[in-house]
Amino acid sequence: MLDMGASCSLGVASKRTVPHSGMYKLELELKRGHNLAVRDRGGSSDPYVKFKLGGKEVFRSKIIHKNLNPVWDEKMTLIVDSLSEPLYVKVFDYDFGLQDDFMGSAFLYLESLEQQRTIPVTLVLKDPQCPDEDLGMLELAVTLTPKDSPLEERQDSTTMLLRRSWKRSTKQQQSVRLSDLHRKSQLWRGIVSIALIEGRNLTPMDPNGLSDPYVKFRLGPQKYKSKTVPKTLSPQWREQFDLHLYEETGEVLEITVWDKDTGRRDDFIGRCHLDLSTLAKEHTHHLELPLEDWRGFVVLLVTLTASAAVSIADLSVTPLDDPQERREILKQYGMRKSFSNMRDVGIVQVKVLRAEGLMAADVTGKSDPFCVLELNNDRLQTHTVYKNLNPEWNKVFTFNVKDIHSVLEVTVFDEDRDRSADFLGKIAIPLLKIRNAEQKAYLLKNKELTGPTKGFIFLEIEVIYNTVKAAMRTIVPAEQKYIEEEPKVSKQLLQQNFNRAKRCIMVLISFGTFINSCFEWESAQRSIISFVLFVVVVWNFELYMLPLALLLLLVWNYFFCSSREAAEVSMDATFEWEDEDEEKEDKDSEHKGFMDKLYAIQDVFISVQNGLDEVASFGERVKNTFNWTVPFLSWLAITALCLATFLLYLIPLRYLVLAWGVNKFTKKLRDPYMIDNNELLDFLSRVPSDVQVMQYRELKADPGQSPNKRRRTNLS
Repeated sequence: MLDMGASCSLGVASKRTVPHSGMYKLELELKRGHNLAVRDRGGSSDPYVKFKLGGKEVFRSKIIHKNLNPVWDEKMTLIVDSLSEPLYVKVFDYDFGLQDDFMGSAFLYLESLEQQRTIPVTLVLKDPQCPDEDLGMLELAVTLTPKDSPLEERQDSTTMLLRRSWKRSTKQQQSVRLSDLHRKSQLWRGIVSIALIEGRNLTPMDPNGLSDPYVKFRLGPQKYKSKTVPKTLSPQWREQFDLHLYEETGEVLEITVWDKDTGRRDDFIGRCHLDLSTLAKEHTHHLELPLEDWRGFVVLLVTLTASAAVSIADLSVTPLDDPQERREILKQYGMRKSFSNMRDVGIVQVKVLRAEGLMAADVTGKSDPFCVLELNNDRLQTHTVYKNLNPEWNKVFTFNVKDIHSVLEVTVFDEDRDRSADFLGKIAIPLLKIRNAEQKAYLLKNKELTGPTKGFIFLEIEVIYNTVKAAMRTIVPAEQKYIEEEPKVSKQLLQQNFNRAKRCIMVLISFGTFINSCFEWESAQRSIISFVLFVVVVWNFELYMLPLALLLLLVWNYFFCSSREAAEVSMDATFEWEDEDEEKEDKDSEHKGFMDKLYAIQDVFISVQNGLDEVASFGERVKNTFNWTVPFLSWLAITALCLATFLLYLIPLRYLVLAWGVNKFTKKLRDPYMIDNNELLDFLSRVPSDVQVMQYRELKADPGQSPNKRRRTNLS
């Protein structure tokens, strides 16, 4: 029998299994309890048991009244996709109309279980607040069976270091120097473009006979999660994303379908696998994949393309410094190639030279810094320079550019062999703000990119792209990051988003107040001019004048708008940022049960917080389009408005409306698997909001100032 007490080691298992990342079936039988704690006045208790996995409740037993040695004999089956997360078992005493009393808890560590046979397990219950108190024990029977997944996530530290999730899940990994093998492991040899279209005839998982399905994709260490479509068995996702093909990872794409459940563990609907090696390259495949475990189909469009523009090299081997190779690249992205391979917009070359004055993260007063470069979902890193606050990397990185409005993020970490890496600094550089072949020192910022931290990083960046492709890609949906931090409830962030939305609304109110003042004749001169202008415009109005007016506003701001530097200064005064400690202590007491009841409220809170952010960002993006914050986009708007003015002047409105309607009605007939989009919203998504403008702005600092003084100056 396996005894898993709160203070006992799990190494007593007869056969320790290394945890994998495939699918597992966990069968649990809750048998009985022994000598449980007394919580009622009569010297007894009404116990029941909760099982939680990943912070969500997955099973709750029945209540056994007035018994300290209850017998449940209840069984349950779970589908788990990772053994690294322990099963949390909590016992409570049921009190009608009152908060239930805590009777003890224990962890069942799945990675320590022997697989493919039933194991008796005894859990010794403990209270973290009173670890010496005897709270009794539970008897269970556990069976863990692998579901024969063909994929096993690599455990070597080299590959794990490249994943975004290494910050949270690789506490025991060890980093190594960048050898040739390490360098090759970062480079992908191809791109898998996937369009998730729809699901058909899925299995109902909710009491209403429906499901809230979403899809998870896994290719080696890469993961992608789709949006959730509520209350349907035939969801329409219509999402497009890219994954990378690496030499050392397999070519089997694992697809799992889940039902979203708030407040408890999501239900497993089914899975399927796709062997990418069987698909022809440079060709779009329409696939209807049946789910293996349950009924239903998933419909995909999959395209495999080669990728040759991604590289890591020393300064002596720089692609754009070779005249012949440079001519080939300029030819590849020249105007004659404007309508071939529209997803390949350009190339960016980043020389990571050195850093100076980094923060000391180790007790020795030194750091072991390495640098990570990210462009959307492409991620590369340098080697580690040990025990140095002024490291020199002298490496050249090359990325494909799929969207000229992407932002290059460069983050410096301190390598720790026995725990996760420490953050040292970060910068974010929009590709359109890069000055080619200019060696520049960038002041490092904090994690939120809102203020300075200690140190500089020296980079030399060059971007070559096709203007026509860049313009065309502006009006298609932007690529989303696959792995982003979960949104957290923040009173400060909610207040900031509310203030941003309020400023946008106040602009409209001020405009309405101005118009009303003209009607009220508060200023005779202003009212007379407004009246004459109103009569002239209404009498002579044609529809083409609407885009023409917006065009004139753009031209006016280009020539007569106040300096953008002054606008940035005023923007700094608008935002007040405070450092927040995002880490929360884990509490294994009954108080955490109360927090579980607030999940739904937190979801609503986060939705309001994000909604305010979207409203404020929309208004700020419209403003920044006309303020020439991103000249490329403003020129693109001028081109579109000129074209709209010309068409509306020459072509009657009814013909334009007819053409628009015919296009909308026939779009689905012409391409049944087209992913819908709104060109105007896609355009505005490339315009930075005020928050992003501040985050992307390069900090100006006197190198002689101390970091604390620079920080106070920036925040004042």
